[in-house]
Amino acid sequence: MKYILLCIGICLCGQMRAQRGVVPFVKKVGTMLDSMSVKGVDRRYIDAPKNPWQLIVKGNVSQTLVSMNAHGNMDDMDYSANPYLKTTPSQYVGLWAGYRGYGLGYTVNVGGDKGSYLTFGATGGAYGINVRIHSFENSNPDFNLSSNILSEEITETWNDVQLTDPIRVKTIIADGYYLFNGKKFSYAAAYDQSVIQKCSAGSLMAGLMYNYTHIDYASDFNGDLVYLMEGLGKVKLWQGSAGVGYAYNWVPARGLLVNVMAMPMLTFVNKLKGYGYATNVPEMMKDPTFWDTDTTNEEWDEWFYSQVHITHMADKTFNSGISLGFDARMSLTYNIGNVFFNAYGQFNNIRYHHNNTNGYLNDWFINTSIGIRL
Repeated sequence: MKYILLCIGICLCGQMRAQRGVVPFVKKVGTMLDSMSVKGVDRRYIDAPKNPWQLIVKGNVSQTLVSMNAHGNMDDMDYSANPYLKTTPSQYVGLWAGYRGYGLGYTVNVGGDKGSYLTFGATGGAYGINVRIHSFENSNPDFNLSSNILSEEITETWNDVQLTDPIRVKTIIADGYYLFNGKKFSYAAAYDQSVIQKCSAGSLMAGLMYNYTHIDYASDFNGDLVYLMEGLGKVKLWQGSAGVGYAYNWVPARGLLVNVMAMPMLTFVNKLKGYGYATNVPEMMKDPTFWDTDTTNEEWDEWFYSQVHITHMADKTFNSGISLGFDARMSLTYNIGNVFFNAYGQFNNIRYHHNNTNGYLNDWFINTSIGIRL
């Protein structure tokens, strides 16, 4: 019992020492962030609220469009396939919490595509970093198919296809920026409300962006789609971009802020990894059932999907070269005491290409929020 009591006493003493060490450290970090939020800024233009904590309730409407273009030859006849993985505008709700612009947020889907968003942001006087992770799946892509070997009825069926196994997409977009006029212009005032813009000002800004996109539709049930995409069943895309743009904060009235930002982005790292698959679709095309117009859609589907399969063959990595994209944002903020209202939108355009396959990713969202400073 003495040894047990001695051990408990040692643990309690250690915990008290740890608490005495952790609390001053947290206070020191908070003081540093307080100082960084107004360091080097002109207080006539930018001011930091007295309350450093922010709790924000968000509502989000977003849409992602992934376009993949392929041109090929089927039985010595040309065709082109252009599937659009276009989600309907999706609705998300969530929370964001932070201290002086450093925080974490999470939103969940309540309508539209089956997906989720995870966001992270960190902003200072002249810099900022934002990360968005979006995962979703789509079973009804807007698929445009033109071919001189397929009947108009079959083409129309493809244009309204309902996939048994959905196409799964995951995107990660991380961007950072540096302001050349951080003394008078605040990006944080418009996008996370950690500081307040008191007078109108603009700034030239430099930015970096990283994009990772993963598109996966490789399954036996999508064997026909894999065949039309020339054996491509999965794509991973890594891109690094840099750009120079301009942002402006307009303060038409006390507490009201309008921000506009536009930045062309030059993609200097454009790496694409394609996963190749073989299918038995060419063999199935020799079966009279494949071309039998008297067979009902239900009968044809049952026959086809019970036999079609894909086999993984090889992976190959390509460098797609330099391309041009675009990043644009707009924000409206109103501050009243410790409460603030905000709405902002963002649009990203990212492109890739290789041989007969090319495409692009368009990603936009509109975010509305109400927050309180604590």
